Amino acid sequence: MSLYLAIMNYLVRYLIPLSLASLLGCQTTPTTPVDLVVFNATVYPVDSAFSQAQAFAVQDGKFVAVGSTDDIRRRYKAKEEVDAQGKFIYPGFYDAHCHFYRYALGLRDANLVSTNSWPEVVAKLTAQRQQYPQAAWLTGRGWDQNDWPTKQFPTKDTLDKLFPDVPVFLTRVDGHAALVNQKALDLAGVTATTPISGGTITRDARGKLTGLLVDNAVRLVSNKIPEPTPAEADAALLQGQQNCVAVGLTSLADAGLNRADVERMESLQKQGKLKLRLYTMLNPTKENRAYYLPKGPSFGDRLTIASFKVYADGALGSRGACLVEPYADRPKETGFLLSTEKEYRALAKELAASKFQMNTHAIGDSANRIILDIYGEALQGQQDRRWRIEHAQVITPADMPKFGRFGIVPSVQPTHATSDMYWAGERLGSKRLKTAYAYEELRKQYGQVALGSDFPVEDINPLYGFHSAVARQDAKNYPAGGFQPENALSRPDALRGMTTWAAHAAFEEKQKGRIQPGMAADFVVLDKDLLKAPAPELRGTKVLQTWIAGEKVYSKK
Repeated sequence: MSLYLAIMNYLVRYLIPLSLASLLGCQTTPTTPVDLVVFNATVYPVDSAFSQAQAFAVQDGKFVAVGSTDDIRRRYKAKEEVDAQGKFIYPGFYDAHCHFYRYALGLRDANLVSTNSWPEVVAKLTAQRQQYPQAAWLTGRGWDQNDWPTKQFPTKDTLDKLFPDVPVFLTRVDGHAALVNQKALDLAGVTATTPISGGTITRDARGKLTGLLVDNAVRLVSNKIPEPTPAEADAALLQGQQNCVAVGLTSLADAGLNRADVERMESLQKQGKLKLRLYTMLNPTKENRAYYLPKGPSFGDRLTIASFKVYADGALGSRGACLVEPYADRPKETGFLLSTEKEYRALAKELAASKFQMNTHAIGDSANRIILDIYGEALQGQQDRRWRIEHAQVITPADMPKFGRFGIVPSVQPTHATSDMYWAGERLGSKRLKTAYAYEELRKQYGQVALGSDFPVEDINPLYGFHSAVARQDAKNYPAGGFQPENALSRPDALRGMTTWAAHAAFEEKQKGRIQPGMAADFVVLDKDLLKAPAPELRGTKVLQTWIAGEKVYSKK
């Protein structure tokens, strides 16, 4: 018995505890190596259940697991661990409609956004010329006569006096009108008799050019502005990228590019300098179609080439939007299409025979009706081609169901509603205004809306768009109760619109837009909970960090 007791004592004192320790060790020691673990966070994966998590693991630029802090830290051994300290994490924000290339190259333009008068514009131009006295052209962007006391379009008279020897080109906030001086008109060979289709060369009562160009007329002068050098363009794109990641953007849909633009950005991506993910909409030029259509769409890790961007009409602010009935404040004008219906129909037929998307800028209710009907004819019942209407701004009740019937993605920009609300009623009248900027109704029709900003027309910050979408208010939280609040989006839907629904609109929903295994590890860390913070605080939410493919590309200092 003494030997038996000795053996049992040995087992109890040494072997059993050792076995238990080994067993417990297997359960608590991380066994799977990964690049990154983020824990102690409030994570919104934006999955189908709209659940919450606390942590996730990343390997090779993709999410591999999402769960609780205890679970993720127990299962994964990371090269880098990040304690989020309770902050709020969302999928990287996706701007579904912007002009990144144009925005970046315009960073040296005079910033005329939010100017309150024409004299203020002139003062900014004078300062710009003093800063860049050797520049071949004096360029500016962002003026809006609707923000000025008189609300009248400016003329070139002052520009001719102050800058007689340098061409001046000033783009209106919507990009569909520009004011130029006589020097610019002379360089472009534009006179009072120059023919133009789908645009306006504005003249005064005596037939004299005022310097205001609208829609297709803008290109007569803009085409004469010298292109930047390759070094200047690269530097501008990288500065633009830094501005984007600082506000939480990780993916962009760049609307309206030529082959050279795409290849420049692709080159920077291949060099590892341009880290943003880009969905490019090609200009439907003969050259672009001849080069890209035979190749078919391409879906790369950082670059998607799968669509053509078409313009149906102009902008409401410059009265270029094509309306069914005349403008309320100009009873003899209805706006105009920028090409003929025959041309749009031929292009739609050509693209329907390919696998490319057709994404069409349509503001007025007539433009939306024409394009929706052309889409329906061309697609012939194909429901998952994801052709898009960009802006979808003014739509008649009769045309609204066509988004669902034809499977057309509404791609909208919430800050347009809160920028235009002060004067849109003057253009449209109260009845027609009720079916303008109708984002919730569009969501009901298609089941989703892709959200963007149209920057540089609007600010690049996607949180401004989130606030406008859910509160229907401007930066000063005006008006009380919101502008047409029946068309506000819910907070979960607004977040979907700038993540997974934006990805869906680009056939990228299996790659990005959610924090879940297999998806690109793009995420943003904020200091506030977008789902719970009071509406007046949303625009002030701070981006603390932005990550693309598991790499930190921005951190707030």
